Amino acid sequence: MIIGTDTARWSLTDLLPGGIEILEKAIDEIKCCVQDIEAFRSHLTGEIPLEEFLSLLKIKERLHELTAQVGAYAYLHYAENTQNPEALSLQDRINQILNEADNQTLFFNLWFKDLPDEIAGGYIAAAGELSYYLESQRRFKPYTLSESEEKIINLKDLNGIEGLVKVYEILTNSFKFKLTVDGIEKTLTRDGLNQYYRHPSAEVRAATYKELYRVYGDNKIVLAQIYTHLVRDLRAEMIGLRGYTSPISVRNLGNNLPDDVVDTLLSVCQQNTNLYQRYFQLKAKLLGMSRLRRYDIYAPVAQADKTIEFGSAAQLVLDSFRKFSPQIEQATRRVFEQNHLDSEIRPGKRGGAFSYSATPRHTPWVLVNFTGRLRDVSTLAHELGHAVHSMLASGHSVLNFRPPLPLAETASVFAEMLLSDHLLREESDPLVQRDLLMSILDDAYATVQRQAFISIFERAAHERIDTGGTSEALAQLYMENLSAQFGEAVELPEEFAWEWTTIPHIYHSPFYPYAYSFGQLLVLALYQQYLNEGESFLPRYLKILSYGGSAEPIKVLAEAGLDITSPDFWQGGYNVLQTYLDRLEQNLGGAR
Repeated sequence: MIIGTDTARWSLTDLLPGGIEILEKAIDEIKCCVQDIEAFRSHLTGEIPLEEFLSLLKIKERLHELTAQVGAYAYLHYAENTQNPEALSLQDRINQILNEADNQTLFFNLWFKDLPDEIAGGYIAAAGELSYYLESQRRFKPYTLSESEEKIINLKDLNGIEGLVKVYEILTNSFKFKLTVDGIEKTLTRDGLNQYYRHPSAEVRAATYKELYRVYGDNKIVLAQIYTHLVRDLRAEMIGLRGYTSPISVRNLGNNLPDDVVDTLLSVCQQNTNLYQRYFQLKAKLLGMSRLRRYDIYAPVAQADKTIEFGSAAQLVLDSFRKFSPQIEQATRRVFEQNHLDSEIRPGKRGGAFSYSATPRHTPWVLVNFTGRLRDVSTLAHELGHAVHSMLASGHSVLNFRPPLPLAETASVFAEMLLSDHLLREESDPLVQRDLLMSILDDAYATVQRQAFISIFERAAHERIDTGGTSEALAQLYMENLSAQFGEAVELPEEFAWEWTTIPHIYHSPFYPYAYSFGQLLVLALYQQYLNEGESFLPRYLKILSYGGSAEPIKVLAEAGLDITSPDFWQGGYNVLQTYLDRLEQNLGGAR
């Protein structure tokens, strides 16, 4: 892609340079790797020679690289058009192949988890780059079942919960929304509809949300049932069979975070509701309203939203990255130069935005749905930040180059802040500065407060479903959650009781949302260090990103002088947001 074009559509050629023929060869090699690993099975009755262990680990690494490659192709091809039967069929086939490979090689992980600590420690010490990967496998030892049980669960998940998630995605991606704007009725996808949450007209904003919940509401019984069964399945397996203490503990262990760290994070978020209640009261005054409605929390204060062409947006992002680090800017350019970015809005395309890192040797693929709004520029910076993170960690193995979830949002949110500060520096107009400050606070609400309260809702919803709660009870629970967030500062129309059915994360990645809160508050602390230290901060930041998933989050952050076990650390992030709010209030005298 040449920067300057209106839109971009990615190419998947780098994944399969020879097309389907290469895919079939990769599948054949996957089967060969599986056979090679299975040949070791009879040897794994206890301790094996170190050379044999390392040889087995090398084959496993190659298998993971191949499965990552074909899995990436299948998913990205499907994301291009979720309504394409051929793409859907291919993804189903690949998922089946990968599931079979997992099942056939499962014995290795189970054997390694079951080894005495002394023997396992010797293998870990000799594994070098892969030592932390092996240590991570051992974390799950108390919650691992027998081989036959694990195989049954894998097969069950493929045709059970994964199938339910797929039904949710297919169903919701097929939704069409009708909205009348300026006397013209539009037929929109979910992403097309999303841009109108920030429309200058209060009537259009209200109509947008009402249309969203009308369409989802027509399907709310099915969507609620899907969610209920996903929750019951998770509880039955993870608590009933594996012995986890709570549903959120499953995510915490996967993130290598102690339960009390996550509890502290969410508790601090609950204690800071007054900050955003104060902000929304201020915003209501600027909009000439006595009180914001939930329809209005993202409302622009400016008379009209700016629009920007995609090429100009890309250049803005690159400029903001370059001023911080030429290395980061150069890495970002690879995404454009290799045609790994898809910005078009088209029927069937997966909604939202993501960055997908297949293997360390592949430049990540980035998907956005670019509508020309300033917020879309921030989304672009966010996803390209993810891509940079993967590229800086590409010196590691395919088994541990991906950052753990608690750190996965570090580069993405930091990228957004670089863009925001770049835009603030370029603007001298106090009105434009006001709008940018409000955009920062709006985005921080969406990333910190909203996401934390989604995870808080999840905790309560899992408990309610366990005691037989109905979908109506979940809707009531969600309204209580919103009331706790907004207090008297925001009016809550009754249709928002079903907003939870529109949140994909709680379906396909339970308790994922708190990672956004973690990442944003972490980045606020890091960004404050950058402002205090200047260029001397850069090497430490790049080192954090370069770790990828090769070390535990607490260790990585401790090296940067951050103590995530302390409530004061998380409060420090809110203190930075407080300075933005103070700056906004100071700005208003010159901007009104």
